[in-house]
Amino acid sequence: MFGKKTLQELINQLKNDDRFKENISYWHQTAPTEAKYSLFPDEVDERIKQALLNRGITSLYSHQRTAFDMAYKKKNFVAVTPTASGKTLCYNLPVLQEIIEREESRALYLFPTKALAQDQKSELNEMIEEVGLDVKCYTYDGDTAPTIRQAVRKAGHVVITNPDMLHSAILPHHTKWVAFFENLKYVVIDELHTYRGVFGSHVANVIRRLKRIAAYYGSYPTFICTSATIANPKQLATELTGEPMELINNNGAPRGKKHFVFYNPPIVNKPLHIRKSGTVEVNDLAKLFLKEQIQTIVFAKSRVRVEIILRHLQEIVKKELGTKSIRGYRGGYLPKQRREIERGLRRGEIIGVVSTNALELGVDIGQLQVCIMNGYPGSIASAWQQAGRAGRRQDESLIIMVANSAPIDQYVISHPEYFFERSPESARINPNNLIILVDHLKCASYELPFKQGELFGGEEIDEILEFLADEQVLHHKGSTFYWMNDSFPAHNISLRSASQENVIIIDQTDVANIKVIGEMDRFSAMTLLHDEAIYLHEGVQHQVELLDWDEKKAFVRQVEIDYFTDANLAVQLKVLEEDKSATQSNASLGYGDVMVNAMATIFKKIKLSTFETIGSGPIHLPEEELHTNAMWISFPECLVSEVGKESLEQALTGLANVIQHVAPVFVMCDSRDLHVVPQIKAVHSERPTIFIYDRYPGGIGLSETVYKHFDLILERAMTIINRCPCEKGCPSCVGTLFDYRKNPKTEVKRLMRFVNKG
Repeated sequence: MFGKKTLQELINQLKNDDRFKENISYWHQTAPTEAKYSLFPDEVDERIKQALLNRGITSLYSHQRTAFDMAYKKKNFVAVTPTASGKTLCYNLPVLQEIIEREESRALYLFPTKALAQDQKSELNEMIEEVGLDVKCYTYDGDTAPTIRQAVRKAGHVVITNPDMLHSAILPHHTKWVAFFENLKYVVIDELHTYRGVFGSHVANVIRRLKRIAAYYGSYPTFICTSATIANPKQLATELTGEPMELINNNGAPRGKKHFVFYNPPIVNKPLHIRKSGTVEVNDLAKLFLKEQIQTIVFAKSRVRVEIILRHLQEIVKKELGTKSIRGYRGGYLPKQRREIERGLRRGEIIGVVSTNALELGVDIGQLQVCIMNGYPGSIASAWQQAGRAGRRQDESLIIMVANSAPIDQYVISHPEYFFERSPESARINPNNLIILVDHLKCASYELPFKQGELFGGEEIDEILEFLADEQVLHHKGSTFYWMNDSFPAHNISLRSASQENVIIIDQTDVANIKVIGEMDRFSAMTLLHDEAIYLHEGVQHQVELLDWDEKKAFVRQVEIDYFTDANLAVQLKVLEEDKSATQSNASLGYGDVMVNAMATIFKKIKLSTFETIGSGPIHLPEEELHTNAMWISFPECLVSEVGKESLEQALTGLANVIQHVAPVFVMCDSRDLHVVPQIKAVHSERPTIFIYDRYPGGIGLSETVYKHFDLILERAMTIINRCPCEKGCPSCVGTLFDYRKNPKTEVKRLMRFVNKG
């Protein structure tokens, strides 16, 4: 029988059941907090007050009142409060009040995903209906029908969109939006913390273009930002909008009791310190709650991992609940599928969901009681954001973080103070990355001609404009630069990845119904959609029959087999120019421009049940070239003869493995945005070297931040290696690519002793 035990009973079971309690390394409990209230401001229209009263809202939380007061005075601000603390009212209230006072006023809402935009539109329209106003609120995205688009442009008081749509469909066609831009009073940027790295750097330039067009029509809008907890929200909001910002962090929302559990899988091989698979433990824990019909969300780091867990969980509950009660959610699913899953969660029809970080954001998915993380998400900010998806309505909730064997997971799980006492990381962007800046200057030139001496986001750009004129992209006449190309620049510029083109995934299982089931960026496709790869979609296995690299199409067919695939990427790297250098004891640090050549080489077939390798095959794809920024640490050349080539290679590879896990935490980026490559003999210096490079053309400042903080990163890496209880090295410290009889852990320590002596 399913659905008997309560969450409290299951929490007690976790504490007392030998199967689980021995693996719990830390149990953190957060006490419930009371709400802090403020009265409605006098300026708020009586109709709005009445609508809120009808919803049972008799007063505002303290942060909502502060937000209204600032917005009413036209002050830019960023509100930073936990998940489900009522941030939506921080912008809906002042925007509706503005439209009541001046009917012609307009507002632009920016959300990072279409799902969030749809969610917010429903909520705002409900409120508008209750207030009884004739306020037109529309979403404007790729799903908006052409027949509705004209009405949105002409009559939309509130236009809800995403940065991609603003970039490629609104700004280039601003002449169709004259009434909107002439009266633009507020720009709302929700989920500010997502605008970091490549995406954030692009969006900062889109905002520069937006402000330039608004100023052309005589508008200077107020910016309202909301964010989850990060270390530098005010700085990020200022860099993103180019405007001075006020910080609101006086959270007044109540919070339910939270249990945050650190769970470390048991050791199954003591000599090698190898732990049981975190994925297997996640499956067992999720099963515990799903069988009692307690709504649960499982977060996994990759698309492949989402599909593997989903497949296991659907198998567990298919007889009693049916496979449709457990769903997957990730990038690559089509919009219609994602909306259907969100609705099912809100209605309680879906008991469990397995997701990538796509559901970290504030999409309303109802009242989940349990959150299970398959591994440390990579940043403290992201972990708290995922944890916030459980217990969203003041009820008791349980969060379980299941560690993987990765070094950073093992460090966090054995140092709970690092997680619970350290402030969240800083989010960083670099809007002046030359490649990104040039791309957006092309777009801005298409939108409006540039005058000589004109600044773009406060930056002098005459040299770049002259370069584009020399390349015959712009026409320089008198003191003005005009767009002269036939092409439409925004369509060729992706805000979200280094790759400009996505690979379309075509399912040809049913010849009578060949259909597109998803898409993937080009760099990911090299290792996930090569010929013979197993691609998982909604728990269903598909084999890639053909990857047409030139046409960017992958043709797949459904299969039922007991393995998945994992591919290797071979990387060659050479330094083009050194911009910075420093000495780190007996080693030297450098930072500058590099050329990276990457090629997918072979793939492994890995058994689903045991995760053992059962076969392999070659990958035939062209080499990809990347010109980017990197930092590097070079060791003395004499080490090769003193330590021995084989031992030194082990030491470099082991240290590189730990740095690969530690460095992204310091720069708050996805581990895939930074890549670490050891070389026994670097081309530029002929010395043993470890490179850390940005996986984005031109770089976005990630490796430069690593360069600045490398002493701390190296110290943290050595702490992980020294404190790991294994004898000779294991997956939790130096990695998995070794014959552990040769003691790679000792080799890494010997390398660092040599570097630090004297």
